[in-house]
Amino acid sequence: MGTISVNASGTLEWHGRSYRCAVGRGGVAANKEEGDGVTPAGTFALREVRYRPDRIEALSTALPSSPLSPNDGWCDDPADAEYNRRVTVPYAKSAESLWRDDHLYDLIVVIGYNDDPPVSGKGSAIFMHVAREGYSPTAGCIALSKDDLLAIVRSVAKDTTIEIVP
Repeated sequence: MGTISVNASGTLEWHGRSYRCAVGRGGVAANKEEGDGVTPAGTFALREVRYRPDRIEALSTALPSSPLSPNDGWCDDPADAEYNRRVTVPYAKSAESLWRDDHLYDLIVVIGYNDDPPVSGKGSAIFMHVAREGYSPTAGCIALSKDDLLAIVRSVAKDTTIEIVP
């Protein structure tokens, strides 16, 4: 067990080490809405790890993990029954492709936010993923360097949580 701690100033603390990270362009807040760019505040489970098998080799992690495929997507349509769930793309409603040309989703840790059950409009696709160059703000996720994210993924336990504080 253990808790990863993230603060709005862009620092992630884990196992006595500090990592630089990016958070949402709207900052960190308890009241998250779809599309607001806010990283949700609270303590959440880490659900699973997904990775691009053409860019990252199979991982050693305590979390459930599986390779992404070009047909993996995530529904971000609050009116859809599959809201904030993995879907197959192309998808009839709005969905984000998880197989991206850039490297942001080469490695994804799905954070257990608004998923048990999803509440329409409260935000979807909250992940830890690879940061853009310069750590520019995200749409609500937490982003780290690829090497830092790999180190964290390899060291978490299946019951590790993440606490995100404003």
